[in-house]
Amino acid sequence: MLKRLSRFRAQPMMRLRRDLIDEVGCRTSSDAAEWRLIVKLLRAFDDNAGYRGGVLAIGNFDGVHCGHQQMFAALTRQARERQVPSVVLTFEPHPIEVLRPQEAPPRLTTTEQKAELIADCGVDFLIVYQTDLRLLNLSPDDFFESVVRGEVAASGLVEGPNFFFGRNRAGNIKVLEQLCRRDNLTLEIVPPVFVGAQMASSSAVRDAVARGEVDQANDLLGHRYTVRGLVVKGSVRGRTLGFPTANVTHIATVLPCEGVYAGLVHHNGKGWPAAINLGPNPTFGERRRKFEAHLLGFEGDLYDQSLDIELIQRLRDTRPFANVDELKAQLQADIRNVEAIVKAG
Repeated sequence: MLKRLSRFRAQPMMRLRRDLIDEVGCRTSSDAAEWRLIVKLLRAFDDNAGYRGGVLAIGNFDGVHCGHQQMFAALTRQARERQVPSVVLTFEPHPIEVLRPQEAPPRLTTTEQKAELIADCGVDFLIVYQTDLRLLNLSPDDFFESVVRGEVAASGLVEGPNFFFGRNRAGNIKVLEQLCRRDNLTLEIVPPVFVGAQMASSSAVRDAVARGEVDQANDLLGHRYTVRGLVVKGSVRGRTLGFPTANVTHIATVLPCEGVYAGLVHHNGKGWPAAINLGPNPTFGERRRKFEAHLLGFEGDLYDQSLDIELIQRLRDTRPFANVDELKAQLQADIRNVEAIVKAG
């Protein structure tokens, strides 16, 4: 008899774009202001009539980098060929945050961002299951029986070569192969993706972002690294200098090292080139680390609004200037660099 996990106890639903709860939209290629529904986001093993019998991929998928995207391409291809759903199962929080929270790395994506990126890959269902000790204490065989066979009733799996599952990560890809062979499930093992000599991985992206090498991180991701935050009222000093900035807080993902960056800020369906300062403002004796974005050509009020900010390239270090005129001259130079970088794509 298949063992079944206890039903997921729902967490408060986060607010998704367009105020959707169980469906996630992504931009169409023709009009960034329009949305289409692609993936159904579930926070439990519900709506099982919709996803049971589908092809399944399991993992954390933080950042949804090039390697993940290659897996999802294989997943959706198999699902189309079989005329069954494509299903992604991920866990919230990351298991290491439950087992060894002091060792948990900072995230590249929130669950909301991850869902949107997976939607862009054409997946039909995303199941976000709440991580708890009961789940983490399942042996590899029990996990396979309870989740893969019992809850999802998968007809096949798609995984990478470094997949681990079950208590103490005792199950590896060889164990998964044996279980799939035993139960007549297909298994496609997708090879890793290399960008130059670097294998695409969440840890490699995380390291590149932390170093401020956001252009390298973007190459590994296959999309631009994006932070999401809330605009709050700041000192308004930028406005008095003629360079108004959005003071962005409540950022839940990893930030790069201090410096000035070229970026693109998304607001109301439009992308605005932006000069972004991450760090203190030493010219005025400030030591508090801030994330400030000057949106080129934007006029209006952004207070209390959520912004998506793509980081494209690091321009320079933050440093003190001898006077306000010297600072303003440098800001003008930064803006010219931002315009050129964004224009170049």
